[in-house]
Amino acid sequence: MNENEKEKPQEKTNQPAKAEGNKTSIGLTENVGGLLCYIFIIGLIFLFVEKENRFIRFHALQSVFMSIVILLISIVLGFIPFFGAFASLLLSPLAFVLMIFMMYQAYQGNYYKLPFIGDVVENQLEKP
Repeated sequence: MNENEKEKPQEKTNQPAKAEGNKTSIGLTENVGGLLCYIFIIGLIFLFVEKENRFIRFHALQSVFMSIVILLISIVLGFIPFFGAFASLLLSPLAFVLMIFMMYQAYQGNYYKLPFIGDVVENQLEKP
């Protein structure tokens, strides 16, 4: 073993180690890409652009399905007099809180599945 082949000792620094996730085909780490998926338009774009990374595809598809379900609930509530108007007022802030929660889960690297929607997403991802 000559001097060029010897491993250099790593320098120690006082900075904390950065958690580097797997890079995706879109050039982002998994956790950042998963977080961005919950912004509807970005999730839709990632769904079509990202073909390899299952984590990004899972969160992108779940985000799109979640947005469609919230839209459908909003439309149905619009047809119900009085109660529907009140429930529609509560739906927007609840949807926002859900979006922030899902962003947090994705950033932490979790495959957090929403009830019903998560199972549908899993089935869609298993198809070739």
